[in-house]
Amino acid sequence: MSESEKIAAASEIGPMDAAAASAIDEEDRLRPEFVDRVLDAVADGDDETARDLVAPLHPADVADLIELAARDEREGLVKALAGIVDADVLAEMNEHVRETLLDAMEPQQVADIAGQLETDDAVAMLEDLEEHEQRAVLSAMEPDDRAAIEEALTYPEESAGRLMQRDLVAIPDHWKVGQVIDYLRSTEDLPTDFWEVFVVGPSHHPVGTCKLSMIMRAPRTTPVAEIMAREQTLIPVDMDQEDVALRFQKYALVSAAVVDGAGRLVGMITVDDVVHIIQEEAGEDVLLLSGAGEGDINEPVRLTVRRRLFWLVVNLGTAVLAASVVSLFQGEIGKYAVLAVLMPIVAGMGGNAGTQTLAVTVRAIATNQLTESNTLRMFARELTIALANGVSLAILIGVGVTLIFHNPLLGAVMGAAMVINNLAAGFGGILVPVTLDRLRIDPAVSSAVFVTTITDVTGFFSFLGLAALVGLGR
Repeated sequence: MSESEKIAAASEIGPMDAAAASAIDEEDRLRPEFVDRVLDAVADGDDETARDLVAPLHPADVADLIELAARDEREGLVKALAGIVDADVLAEMNEHVRETLLDAMEPQQVADIAGQLETDDAVAMLEDLEEHEQRAVLSAMEPDDRAAIEEALTYPEESAGRLMQRDLVAIPDHWKVGQVIDYLRSTEDLPTDFWEVFVVGPSHHPVGTCKLSMIMRAPRTTPVAEIMAREQTLIPVDMDQEDVALRFQKYALVSAAVVDGAGRLVGMITVDDVVHIIQEEAGEDVLLLSGAGEGDINEPVRLTVRRRLFWLVVNLGTAVLAASVVSLFQGEIGKYAVLAVLMPIVAGMGGNAGTQTLAVTVRAIATNQLTESNTLRMFARELTIALANGVSLAILIGVGVTLIFHNPLLGAVMGAAMVINNLAAGFGGILVPVTLDRLRIDPAVSSAVFVTTITDVTGFFSFLGLAALVGLGR
């Protein structure tokens, strides 16, 4: 967008929106110069200018601003933006940054903020606090809010019980449309956003749902039972949030009822919560495959070091195992040094092939594309791909080695090892995550270590073993 177009757009949307637009670039990121202006104003003690600059921003953008500030600048920035940094801003904030800010607040302040949030957002804010801090905040809350949050905290982490919100609209199945409309208009304590009402039977069991559009268009005398949808997707309260996201994706849900073990309606999950989960789970699997932990740049350095170091130590052990295989062929390497030059190529290409298969398999497991029904077909497919790629690479590297070293036998050994290691990579890339998944272990957490070990050991052993077998270097 040209400068003239920006000015024209700003004139159409009003001064507050124009100010917000000037702070954000084309990719919805805060402009560096805007961030510097706000931080400079705070540093100069000009809190009023800082508030005027930030006031037009959306709560999510205010949260981004605080996250972009250096750690030692955040406390002063939050104080300067008093009245702007509210519950909505904290709900949008990175959990590590938010935790640091909450630690500096009094329990009553945190309780007041939590009381303004939907239950699921309040739970997300409080669940990372230390146990004694959590108790202090809960004791300062209103009884109804405290009871709802305490109940949510009894459910497993990353479950539907933690994700759901208790505020929903439930109506009895014998009502008529007119009664529903009167109820919606006269009741103040309703959710901020909802798209459908849940219809329940006498025991508070959900029997259907009714979209607001259907209610608004039907005559007042129409029984709700005649216009409601009886088919609905119910979410068990203990379901993992990743499975919840898959159900929303599969059935194109906007909201869904959450039920307890007895089948009673206890909450609802909306699509805006699920969008966060899909993004979180997708990024989490990629980072876990690399052993990088959460990969959050706001995570404390000490915690990041501890998480990464663990997997680096594990990788060190697997590297020692691969090196022990190489040590078995020291004699052959000593006689024919070119083997030492070429063997990393076999192991490295196998590792790359294994990573490709592993990534596809982990994603297929995460999205329920890979189940017990099609596991054997998946094995056959990936081994076919591994064989085709292995043969193609074998021809390329075999011809290349023959031409460079003028040794057809060395080229044949190199090519054969490449085929063997690619097959091992394909086999390991699917066997390891499938096995871990069957054992109820997250395949994204530790699969990469095992697959890399398989390809390194197989690559070195096949190449050096074949070289010794055919007598290269004698």
